[in-house]
Order: sequence, then C-alpha cells, then structure tokens
Amino acid sequence: MINITSSEKENIVVSGKSVFRDVIIKNELGLHARSAAQIAKLVQNSKAAVWIKRGDEKADASSIVDILTLACEKGSTITIIIEDPADIDILKAIAEMVESEFGE
Repeated sequence: MINITSSEKENIVVSGKSVFRDVIIKNELGLHARSAAQIAKLVQNSKAAVWIKRGDEKADASSIVDILTLACEKGSTITIIIEDPADIDILKAIAEMVESEFGE
C-alpha cells in the first residue's frame, strides 16, 4: 500500500505499478550538475528504477549525466517516475528537493 497524504493526492498519480509526479524547476540555474548529483545520490537507495522525464525524453535518475541530458532550465516541468511503489519516499524527497530549489 502506498502512503499518500490527502494533500499529496492531487500531485501523485498511480498507473499500474508506476507512480509519478510532475514538478516545476524553480531555481535560477535549472537542473544542473550539483542538483543532479543530489538526485542521483538519493536514488541509490531505491528498490527499482527511478526516472526523470521532460517532454518525450526520459533519463535514469541514478545517473548525473543522464539527468543533465534533459537540459532542464528554470520553469521546466519534469515528471518523476518510480517503478516500485515501495520507493514512494524517494519520489517525495526528489519532489521536495525540486520545490525547495535544491537548497540554493
């Protein structure tokens, strides 16, 4: 069972076994190497694949280089996708990092 609070139900979508959430890049520098490294480090603890998608392009969230190929500037909408509902806390943590502008 996925633990989603009532306030998160508007943002998190479950489709089959995959769970995803859209977030908007807010920081001035966009999704750059330092922020990509923060995501990749967090994803190392996942049970299954975690992806970041921008438009039609999808990147392995455990790879800094893959994330950077998405070229996400400020204002870009990205989708965070987890393949195992057990990784819901990782999805939430990535979304929180993006929304807090990666602490920058």
